[in-house]
Amino acid sequence: MTTFLGLPTATRQPTRTGRSYYIRTFGCQMNEHDSERLGGLFRQDGMVEAKSVQDADVIMLNTCCIRENADNKLYGNLGHLKPIKEARPGAQILVGGCLAQKDREIVQEKAPWVDVVFGTHNLHRVIDLLDHAEEWGPVTEVWDETRSLDDVPSTLPVQRETDHSAWVTITIGCNNACTFCIVPLVRGAEISRRPGEIVNEVRGLVADGVVEVTLLGQNVNSYGRDLALNGRKPVFADLLRRVGDVEGLRRIRYTSPHPKDFRIDVAEAMAETPAVCEQLHLPLQSGSDKVLAAMHRGYNSERFLDKLAMARQTIPGLASSTDIIVGFPGETEQDFEDTLDVVAAARFDSAYTFQFSPRAGTPAAEMGDQIPPEVISERFDRLVELQRSISLELNEAVVDSTVEVLIEGPSRKDPSVRKGRTRTNKVIHLETSLGPGEFIDARVVAASTHHLAGEVAS
Repeated sequence: MTTFLGLPTATRQPTRTGRSYYIRTFGCQMNEHDSERLGGLFRQDGMVEAKSVQDADVIMLNTCCIRENADNKLYGNLGHLKPIKEARPGAQILVGGCLAQKDREIVQEKAPWVDVVFGTHNLHRVIDLLDHAEEWGPVTEVWDETRSLDDVPSTLPVQRETDHSAWVTITIGCNNACTFCIVPLVRGAEISRRPGEIVNEVRGLVADGVVEVTLLGQNVNSYGRDLALNGRKPVFADLLRRVGDVEGLRRIRYTSPHPKDFRIDVAEAMAETPAVCEQLHLPLQSGSDKVLAAMHRGYNSERFLDKLAMARQTIPGLASSTDIIVGFPGETEQDFEDTLDVVAAARFDSAYTFQFSPRAGTPAAEMGDQIPPEVISERFDRLVELQRSISLELNEAVVDSTVEVLIEGPSRKDPSVRKGRTRTNKVIHLETSLGPGEFIDARVVAASTHHLAGEVAS
């Protein structure tokens, strides 16, 4: 479904009617949302979505550079696209996103068959760049920074993957200086959208059938610090309440907060705003105070656990998830044991666990005492085993309870079974004839590490 948000980005008539596009997305939710915008722009220009890359006239790779092997994945994919380009000279290949922002010259040097390279700040220029490539040949255009609020691309048409849920960007960029992270380099300094614009976007989405939105930002807790409206700076807690007042919106999620900035006002807004789900993603990254300091995270393990305890005391029934990096430079066995201790104390419902990989351009890549891959792998396995046991225990604890479920669609393994999601973001499978976007109460009848099984509540 294509939704047009804000003012039109172009007054020209569609020029590619009947042509097709295919988008492959790597990376985070921000990239997924960017791909929805790209799809909206392609549709606005008359194109339709192709079923496969072989059928597409315009092939778009939206890249990520967080992981060490991101470069290999990109150039591997581009290598596979070269024969398609040779067989169909009229096809156009585009590379955008974070890796294109970082390695702008390298992409076309290594893959000269690419037609367009663009970055994270000029996504809205993609149709103009396609036009240029058709007339003049390959083009690279990467802006070093977002020039104004008008360049924040949430005012673009969006081709959503689902009719019932949507991403809503509230900030772009990041002002933190985590030593392992390349996001500030490729996404730039933080820029907040005006609250009225965000609320109006949500109202438009709800009018279009959306019942669940996820607010996106690299650090949602710092939302509004760069704005001054009517003599005061809006804060994230205020935004949660305002979005929660939109009639017809059933669920609000957000990602990601930064532990150093997570405060009681946000927890209270979550507890007091019915639409905000009882779910908190709070990235830990490490349980070692020494490693956290080397990461420049701005908190220690005790402060992190205090923040999590405050959230649980304020928000009844809260489920939590986190991010953890294993093998940061200088991590000793004791440092890793500290991480295991914090994970055991925190009892997260789930965790996204990563093996450290150095990214060129970040301070961590230049640090000494890089941990051998075999040591990282062994520690990683121990962490995953601990978290799996905790996740299973917490899932088993909700067996026999009744939960509200938002149906997302058929199960991949059994189309007769529906996959849904609870307010606490747990996946649940159950037999029902309801379709995507519909709600139902279900009784949890069984649990595994990563999902629940349920039956329609009588």
